[in-house]
Amino acid sequence: MVIPAGAVHTTPLGYDRDSVPVGAPLPLAASAELVHRLSGCGEVVAAFEGKLGDTLLALSGVRAILDWLRLRSVRVAVRAVGPYAGLIARTGLITRPQATAPNGHRAVIGDRAGIEAHGSTAAVRLVLDPAAPPCWSTDGRAHPNLPARHYLAPERRLGIRLPGTTPFAPTLASGPNDLVEELRSAGWLGGLNIAVITATSWPERKDYTARRYITLAEHIAEARQTQAQLLLIGGNPGDDLRVTAEAPRRHVQVLRLDGMPADHLADLFPHCHLIVGNDTGLTHLAAMARDRDGGSPPVIGLYARHSHSKWRTGMPHHHAVATDLSDRMHQGDLCPVRDAITPDTDVHMDAFPPDALAQVSLELLNGMGR
Repeated sequence: MVIPAGAVHTTPLGYDRDSVPVGAPLPLAASAELVHRLSGCGEVVAAFEGKLGDTLLALSGVRAILDWLRLRSVRVAVRAVGPYAGLIARTGLITRPQATAPNGHRAVIGDRAGIEAHGSTAAVRLVLDPAAPPCWSTDGRAHPNLPARHYLAPERRLGIRLPGTTPFAPTLASGPNDLVEELRSAGWLGGLNIAVITATSWPERKDYTARRYITLAEHIAEARQTQAQLLLIGGNPGDDLRVTAEAPRRHVQVLRLDGMPADHLADLFPHCHLIVGNDTGLTHLAAMARDRDGGSPPVIGLYARHSHSKWRTGMPHHHAVATDLSDRMHQGDLCPVRDAITPDTDVHMDAFPPDALAQVSLELLNGMGR
């Protein structure tokens, strides 16, 4: 849904992007110091050590810097470090590092922990903090999702119209995966496949619970008069992978996947027909994962407290079901933690009854022809 600039609290970008050709100077003064330092860099390092979701939504900021360097014909080697280096490599942002960069200057782009760990000697250190960039507005519309915020912020500072357009976020390419093939050989990933995210860093606020998810799948399967296969994706990535099949129900077969690494999930999600999860990194991962043909199933995020528009990828298949409080956070560009907003009565996951959520899911499944 396109959000008009007047419907939410925004900060004017300062120019209409549609009227400025790619590569043309903006009608804003660039940061001369940043332009000077970045122009002299021979290597760009993407360094993220924090949360998975924050990292994925911030990759558009890395993309913006690389787009600027290409427009300026500045040749650099690009690499990623940290726990998400393998995932970042799937976006196509990474070029094969040269044995020696063209010069000794480095630009390190990442979160605060990544900059502290890898940027002490860098000529350029850019922190991509999700709390920093505002909701920009231009051309009569708002750009509330974090990938757009992270992309447009450096565009303004660098003073050149960059080539990126909505949804701004890079995608994650999937590939062959032995574990996925094992699941298929065992009889899974056939028929109607629904993946749900039970992992969350904030269980008391964001845990929809396995019981509700199973009830949701039963509603969907019964409405479509078919058997559904439900994959319950749990967290604890530091633990060993645990795969547990539960006793089959009338309409649903349930398989628990706990501790499955994110790179494996990036290969698994495109094989599903629907993905539902709370506002967490694995849900963002599901929205960014693509099959070999560039396709992706519909993804539904459940937003109880935080802005449903900010904490989304901006992908057209990434949808939100949200409470009134979440919508107020969206409208005012607020954060209940940062802005110390007192919890409301509609902040819990019981605001999303499984039968009502099933109706939304069925509309998306039918609309996607799945």
